[in-house]
Amino acid sequence: MAWFLLKRFAAFVATLAVASVVVFAVLELLPGNAAEVILGETATPESVAALQARLGLDRPALTRYLDWTGGLLRGRTANSISYDTPSAELIVERLQVTLPLAAMAMALTVVLALALGVYAAARHNQLGDVGVMAASQLGIAIPNFWFAILLILLFAVKLQWVSAGGFPGWSADDGGGLWEGLQALVLPAVALAVVQAAILARITRSSVLEVMREDFVRTARAKGLSKRQALWRHVLRNALIPVLTVAGLQFANLVTGTIVVENVFVLPGIGRLVFQAIANRDLVVVRDVVMLLASMVVVVNFVVDLLYAVVDPRLRGA
Repeated sequence: MAWFLLKRFAAFVATLAVASVVVFAVLELLPGNAAEVILGETATPESVAALQARLGLDRPALTRYLDWTGGLLRGRTANSISYDTPSAELIVERLQVTLPLAAMAMALTVVLALALGVYAAARHNQLGDVGVMAASQLGIAIPNFWFAILLILLFAVKLQWVSAGGFPGWSADDGGGLWEGLQALVLPAVALAVVQAAILARITRSSVLEVMREDFVRTARAKGLSKRQALWRHVLRNALIPVLTVAGLQFANLVTGTIVVENVFVLPGIGRLVFQAIANRDLVVVRDVVMLLASMVVVVNFVVDLLYAVVDPRLRGA
């Protein structure tokens, strides 16, 4: 068990290091002058040279990389070109919207996927199974931004149950509150969860069906357990490993894939921040946000590896 965790942690650190090199190389070492890209073709040589000095582009690439990664490890980041504020402050502020949104979407995804996947597997080749598979195929085919627009038209425009967009904030000082903030995130979370739940439901169904054919399940049934008891006591836990793998990747996708949905609902999240940074050619913010999103993907995969040891007793025994 300890050796398994040590190997996973070493892979986690190595992946983060490689990701930082790739992010730095793509945004700062590609051909072209980053200062000229930011200022535009009409910039004077003096202004380009001043911005290069401000961004540290006149220093060697290795020095800039070590300064950047060292600052990240110490929690310090460079100032945004557009906002003249440390990019870490901008990112932390926007994560207060993106992380709750991703968590709500992930919770909806897991509940829907497990319920529908187990239901379909328990009624294999019956009407319920066919209906769930047809609905999941439709969910996979629907783009989440288009579904988000449909939700706005139905619940905000026609029924007028919720607002069409915007975020009131989490505190009363901002004009909102916990309940108001959750209400503003419900429709975006549903729009994000539909596609992911459809995919995870099909994975759950396939995994449950595979485990139901194992000998230990037939033994459990022969000892007197009902089909439902065998399903919930023995089948589901053994079927969770591929489900956990996909669910971990989906959570990372939900965090990184909120750019379009946040712009549809005008939410001040990390997706809208990186969209504005790209439009403003703010490479400082783009670099730090991309590194953050890459780190989230790596961290989620590491947590999923740890959950394997919890779910699968064979890993603990090994």
